[in-house]
Amino acid sequence: MAQDHDVVSLVQALQDKVHYQDLSWQGSFDQYLEIVKQNPLVVRTAYQRMYDMILSYGTYEYVDSRKKVTHYKFFDDPTHQGKDALYGLDIPLMKLVNVFKSAALGYGTERRIILLHGPVGCAKSTICRLLKHGLEDYSKIQEGALYSFNWMDQGNAFVKDELLGGQIEFPCPMNVEPLFLIPDEFRGEALRELVKGQKLPYGIHLSGELCPPCRFIFRELMKFYHGDWRAVLGHIKVRRLVLSEKDRVGIGTFQPKDEKNQDSTELSGDINYRKIAIYGSDSDPRAFNFDGEFNVANRGMIEFIEILKLDTAFLYDLLGATQEQRIKPKKFAQTDIDEVIMGHTNEPEFKKLQSNEYMEALRDRTIKIDIPYVTKLKAESKIYERDFNSDKIKGKHIAPHTLEMVAMWSILTRLDPPKKATLSLIQKLKLYDGQMMPGYTEENVKELRKESHREGLQGISPRYIQDKISNALVNEDASCINPFMILNELQSGLKHHTMVTSDEQKRRFKELLAMVRAEYEEIVKSEVQRAVSCDEESISRLCTTYIENVKAYVQKERVKNKYTGDYEEADERLMRSIEEKIDIPESRKDDFRREVMNYIASLALEDRVFDYKSNDRLRKALELKLFEDQKDTIKLSSLVSRSIDPAMRERINVVKSRLIKNYGYCEICSQDVLNFVASIFARGDTRRAAS
Repeated sequence: MAQDHDVVSLVQALQDKVHYQDLSWQGSFDQYLEIVKQNPLVVRTAYQRMYDMILSYGTYEYVDSRKKVTHYKFFDDPTHQGKDALYGLDIPLMKLVNVFKSAALGYGTERRIILLHGPVGCAKSTICRLLKHGLEDYSKIQEGALYSFNWMDQGNAFVKDELLGGQIEFPCPMNVEPLFLIPDEFRGEALRELVKGQKLPYGIHLSGELCPPCRFIFRELMKFYHGDWRAVLGHIKVRRLVLSEKDRVGIGTFQPKDEKNQDSTELSGDINYRKIAIYGSDSDPRAFNFDGEFNVANRGMIEFIEILKLDTAFLYDLLGATQEQRIKPKKFAQTDIDEVIMGHTNEPEFKKLQSNEYMEALRDRTIKIDIPYVTKLKAESKIYERDFNSDKIKGKHIAPHTLEMVAMWSILTRLDPPKKATLSLIQKLKLYDGQMMPGYTEENVKELRKESHREGLQGISPRYIQDKISNALVNEDASCINPFMILNELQSGLKHHTMVTSDEQKRRFKELLAMVRAEYEEIVKSEVQRAVSCDEESISRLCTTYIENVKAYVQKERVKNKYTGDYEEADERLMRSIEEKIDIPESRKDDFRREVMNYIASLALEDRVFDYKSNDRLRKALELKLFEDQKDTIKLSSLVSRSIDPAMRERINVVKSRLIKNYGYCEICSQDVLNFVASIFARGDTRRAAS
């Protein structure tokens, strides 16, 4: 019992009673007018609130392929520790936020359906989920506060029995803005008085009417009080509104079901037959449940899951909800709504919409936002790192580069082959990821993206990758999972992949897996080489010497010897010893050296500093050169022999410890990667790495 008491005390201590009281605020209409005077933004439209909510998390800008891109921190999902964070989608999300901005300013997009379009598993649902949760959280803070009202009997028997159906309190079923209680002809002047002297980011307008039940009660009270509007307001209690999808307040979600088991009342509400006995008529608005998804979502957002799978009758309801911002409940006049209408669909369904001439009106009211698959390696890797990290995986270690390699394969399946014969698909992937390559500028990357219209709208879904990583983690007995295990899972799964049907596509995906394996081989050899040499300063000095000699050679100058002070010819032997490591032939050395100098010059024009690490080919050449210079200190090929000299074993253990400390390997995978690289050296593969 003592422990139970401790838990209760702990939870009670964590509660914020003051915040709860703020969220539960209730007051008179006059008190609400004072709130509006102090902060007119409480009267914002749903689109204005959505846009402000996103901006409230902050932004930053960066340049991608010479294009200025805004990153909205909201989509990092900071409130929920990045659970639904989005990676690599900044440009599509910019387009989406621009639609919200345009709608907030009243430029017309507030009367459209926002349609997220893209392949399966591209985060369409995640975007909607983020926006819904964002609105919920925003409504709980002072900056995002919004209000609605209840009708009160105030001890008046007529109001209680005749108007409120025996209740002492009747909440507005659609959570309408309290200022709609001001008669339409007086709203403009009243609002100008309320916002007088305030500097607002956009105009505040009151467009809309009370919902049918509130309109009925308001009209009857005006009759009862002989037109005394002030007396009617005495029956109003304004309340703070907290949006909640689970409580069905301001957030609606509609999902298509079997056509035989659904009708349009799910969107606009239905008659409450039990209340007909109370109010005496099925056309009395108080005998109607205004609990359809459109009603529920008023003041917030409605999400249509697989919107284009909706029955035609539902799509007709969407037309009025978007263009006129009104819905038509059964037996009642058109009812005003204020909500963000979003849907998402995949490509086959969208093509059906395009080919259906009867859906022209819907197409005209739709703003399509393409949400492609990620095509940047770092961003794709983050998706899997979030789902498969040390906090979630207990008792197993994922070897370095494992998630990077599967991310590489998934992106390769989404890219079009480059049109330039001199550019490989792997190189294109690296350019997209922001890596620099001699002969290619950001303008070239921009051109590469322009010539490939289908990139990101095809290929392998992240869900398939996640499933196969999970399989490997569950099925493999090993306590350490390496890239080959996952890549084998990916390949074997292609036989039964429901989205990969053609033999040609399966063959291509297998070829891409072989390409990834080759790339991984290069990466681990490079890491082992660096672990052997383990001297960044030496590589940097070697790079500086090489660049000085290349500059002198290209500009036909002489190099100053740092020790003697004499000017000497460029060191041809040094330059060739480095260039040969990456297979630059004698006949191509002049072109390569000019290419390096042009690359350095282009960086200088962009105020960027040259770093050998950013140039993959040169980095590899420098590492191989330094490794060759130190190769006599350790022979990894001895690992495959039956006996190893104790001194050599000690030196190999030093390399192994460096792999563990500097590159994230564990005891098992460090030994595996050393054995793997040693087997390559033992085969006499000295072209890429010397033994």
